[in-house]
Amino acid sequence: MSARFKGKFHRQNMLSHFAKDLVRRSRSHCELCAKNGVKLDVFELLPLEDEPFLNGCIFICESCKKQIVYPKKMVPSYWRSLNNSLWSEVPAVQVMSFRMLRRLTKKEERWAEELLEHAYLDPELEDWADLAE
Repeated sequence: MSARFKGKFHRQNMLSHFAKDLVRRSRSHCELCAKNGVKLDVFELLPLEDEPFLNGCIFICESCKKQIVYPKKMVPSYWRSLNNSLWSEVPAVQVMSFRMLRRLTKKEERWAEELLEHAYLDPELEDWADLAE
């Protein structure tokens, strides 16, 4: 078994241990779009630490995940729910919402620009949001 495979397997195993806590925290709803009744996955925010940690993860649906991972497939109107998730009590959700709003402003989505203008992140969270860009 290669070290890379072992590392990836170890990381996935660690992330799977967070699922129960994330189900509780999210109340089985996608933490970005609030969908329920759909399969949710643990999504780790960049930059990755040496070891995964719960507060560096969000619980999201497949639709959100695909649009995050493949930005060219982003459907701007889908992300109107960021108006709610941006104000989440969960720092990782705030950071991911902030990042998605920035992507949307690059696509010249006026509603996203307005929302981003009124957004406030603690300086340390804004620094975290900046690290992935």
